[in-house]
Order: sequence, then structure tokens, then C-alpha cells
Amino acid sequence: MDEIVLYSVEEITAILKVTQRTLYNYIKSGSLKAIKVGKYWRIKHQDFQNFIDNGTGEQYAQSSSVRVSARN
Repeated sequence: MDEIVLYSVEEITAILKVTQRTLYNYIKSGSLKAIKVGKYWRIKHQDFQNFIDNGTGEQYAQSSSVRVSARN
């Protein structure tokens, strides 16, 4: 069975260099899928990768590509 990799909100904000409020807005809008475990939000690696691949739906003239590797 494959190991499920989960990221915390703090980890994702550090990777993307955005505020927690921005990340929560992505979650609330459905741009980033997340699950709540107890009182904490967690993001599965695959959902994060999909978010990176698809973006927020906003288009920018120049966008940088971010690729996330699963933690081992």
C-alpha cells in the first residue's frame, strides 16, 4: 500500500510563499482540495500537485513552474 503524504497549511504557505489567508481562500474557493483532520487542515500531495499543475485559474503573462517532490 502506498504511503499517503499530507502537507500542513504552514508547509504549503512556505513552499508557495503566500499567506495563510491566501491559502485558506484557495481552499474555500475549491482551487485547492484539502481535508480537515481534527482542527487542522491537511493537503494531500496529489491535490497539491494538481493545484500546481492547474493553478488558481488566474492567468499571468509570465508564470514560473513549480514541481513538488513527495517527501520520503
